[in-house]
Amino acid sequence: MAGNTDNLQKAISLANKAAQEDKAGNYEEAFCLYQQAVRYFLHVVKYEAQGDKMKQSIRTKCTEYLDRAEKLKDYLKKEKTAPKPVKESGPTDGKGTDSDGEGESEDPEKKKLQNQLQGAIVMERPNVKWSDVAGLEGAKEALKEAVILPIKFPHLFTGKRTPWRGILLFGPPGTGKSYLAKAVATEANNSTFFAVSSSDLVSKWLGESEKLVKNLFQLARENKPSIIFIDEIDSLCGSRSENESEGARRIRTEFLVQMQGVGTNNEGILVLGATNIPWVLDSAIRRRFEKRIYIPLPDEHARAAMFKLHLGSTPNLLEEADYRELGKRTDGYSGADISIVVRDALMQPVRKVQSATHFKKVKGPSVSDPNTMVDLFTPCSPGDSGAIEMTWMDVPGDQLQEPQVSMGDMLRSLASTKPTVNEQDLEKLKKFTEDFGQEG
Repeated sequence: MAGNTDNLQKAISLANKAAQEDKAGNYEEAFCLYQQAVRYFLHVVKYEAQGDKMKQSIRTKCTEYLDRAEKLKDYLKKEKTAPKPVKESGPTDGKGTDSDGEGESEDPEKKKLQNQLQGAIVMERPNVKWSDVAGLEGAKEALKEAVILPIKFPHLFTGKRTPWRGILLFGPPGTGKSYLAKAVATEANNSTFFAVSSSDLVSKWLGESEKLVKNLFQLARENKPSIIFIDEIDSLCGSRSENESEGARRIRTEFLVQMQGVGTNNEGILVLGATNIPWVLDSAIRRRFEKRIYIPLPDEHARAAMFKLHLGSTPNLLEEADYRELGKRTDGYSGADISIVVRDALMQPVRKVQSATHFKKVKGPSVSDPNTMVDLFTPCSPGDSGAIEMTWMDVPGDQLQEPQVSMGDMLRSLASTKPTVNEQDLEKLKKFTEDFGQEG
């Protein structure tokens, strides 16, 4: 039985590797791995598999892998027979090539790395407007200055007046750093937006991570104006230490070179970084971010606006005075904390429906046609006039009136939701702002 398990695991492992290589565009390697996987699967079917169901399942998988291998074989055959464009050999033939080696014949390794980075390009706009971001006027102005103005009025940014090349957004978790980046992606509608995380750039293969960083910036230059947004940048560009790995050091070095190295022209490219712990950033990386904007916890006015934004068009009984009161009561809460309070409050009417023992009939707009008034059921107290003893299970699906969210619902949710940002982190962030940043 041990042999059976070993061979089956080997076959599955090879098939997974083949799929990874296939996805990465490394078709020759994928073709070989698919073939090896099929051999192991067939061995298991012939000598080791028990039960018709298991054998049939393995045969089905083998057919899929063989079909894919056949397609790859045809593709590779066409690639080999296709005429290759002549690559100029350099200055010795009197013609020369592009300084960065780009020409008619593109390096297959570069193409493979750029294919891996295609997923980082945000194709669909997140649909977050500046008006959806409560407060943070300083941060919004700096981003408009760096992104929107140079695209809309390029003639303003000539000579010594150049737009910002690097902006770092730092602050406590949940204050809207990533949300601001979504607003940038939406508002800068004719620029290419790259949303990059460490998983896009860190590779287990030696030397590939820094090549991915280099190719990311090359892609950005080819598709400019571009914005490269790196969330949690501290995970890629932490400060130097004796214990750090060789890979981490090389990634950071490549970032330094690409952001402001000799021979790199980053005109039309903005690097936007976000972090909760800016003090761990390498000092050279910190210098590359010319604007360092502190995104603080929202003030009372912004918190009141957030409650209104998060409630949106949901039926509710809250008035302006209630929003102001909620803003006062939530000192120390981040935007994410307020979002959780509102989401919990939105569930309170649903909980009322679930726990209700009596319902009464009321007139209200039909669920299917809001212009038509019909009889609906709404939860009520047993002593209410017209109360009928029943549970939510007895109410027809299209005859339940949605109870409106009240101030009481909000206060109940607020009592059970505590702020997530602690004082020690806030002190560190304030100190960093005093030393290196500006208020957002």
